[in-house]
Amino acid sequence: MERTTMTQPVVLDVDGSVGPLAGELRLPLTDWQERVRFGCTLRQFQAFREVLAQRLPPAAEHGTVLMGSGDFHHLSWPLIERSIAAHGFDAAAPLRVVVLDNHPDNMRFPWGVHCGSWVRRVALHPAVSHVHVVGITSSDIGGGHAWENYLTPLQRGRLSYWSCGVDTGWSRRLGLQSAFHHFASLEALTAALSHQLRQQPQPTYLSIDKDVFATSVVRTNWDQGQMLEEQAQRIIAALSGQIVGSDITGDVSSYRYRSWWKRWLSAQDGQDTDLDAAAPLSAWQAGQHALNTRLVAQIGRHSTP
Repeated sequence: MERTTMTQPVVLDVDGSVGPLAGELRLPLTDWQERVRFGCTLRQFQAFREVLAQRLPPAAEHGTVLMGSGDFHHLSWPLIERSIAAHGFDAAAPLRVVVLDNHPDNMRFPWGVHCGSWVRRVALHPAVSHVHVVGITSSDIGGGHAWENYLTPLQRGRLSYWSCGVDTGWSRRLGLQSAFHHFASLEALTAALSHQLRQQPQPTYLSIDKDVFATSVVRTNWDQGQMLEEQAQRIIAALSGQIVGSDITGDVSSYRYRSWWKRWLSAQDGQDTDLDAAAPLSAWQAGQHALNTRLVAQIGRHSTP
C-alpha cells in the first residue's frame, strides 16, 4: 500500500469523473460502477465495503475522499464508519456529521441502499450524535414528498434538515418542527449554522455533495441548490479544528445503466446520466475539477492536526 499523509486526498475512481489532484492516492474501481452506482442491494454493498477495507489506508492517515458522481453519495456510509473506528468514537464520545446537500438523502429505498437513502443509517449509528443536512432547497422535504422521508431519525432527534425555500409545514403537524431549520435565504442559514458549529465544537465528519451549489458555481446532473462557494467556505471555517474526516461527491459523468431497473429509478428522480461526452460535459468537468481543488485545500486547512 502506498504511503499516505493526513492531508493526502484519496480518489475512489468509480466513474472516471474526478480530475488529478496534487499528491493524490487514486484507487481504480470502475469495474464496480454498474453494481454500486445510484443504488444496490446490501449484499453488493457489503462486497464493495470489503474492497474498500482492503485497499484504503487507515481513515486517520489520509485526507478528503472524492467519490465522483453524486450517484455514489451512499459511499459516505462506510467512510464514516471507518472514521468512527479509526478514532474510537462511541455513544459516550460520539461523532457529529455535517452534510452539505441539496437533498435530504433520507428517502425510502426498499431494495438496499442508494445515494438518496444512506443518511438514515448514519444518523441511527450509536456512535453518531447528530447528522445535519444543510442547504436543502429540493422539494424532497416538502409536503408532497413527506411520506418518502424516513421519520425515525427525525423523531429521535438524530437528524436535522437546514433548508431554504421549501414549505415544510407538515413537520409541525407531526411534531417534528425541532428537526427542521428553515430560512428565508442561504445567507441567513449559513450565519445560523456557522454560529452553532462554533458554539458547540465537536469532532465532525464533513460530507459535501456539490449539487448543494448554485449552477453559477458548478454544474451537476442533479437538480441543484442555491449555496455559493463563499458560504460553504464559511461553514468549513466554522468547523476549524473539528473536522476528523471528509468526502466530496457531486462530480459529473456520462453513463448508461445496463440494468433496466436502474434506468427506470434514475429517470423517476429526474436524473440525466446519459450526457454528451463532447464540449458541455468536458466544460462541466473542468469547473468541477477547479472547485474540487479549492475545497480539498480549504478542508485541509481546517481539519484536525
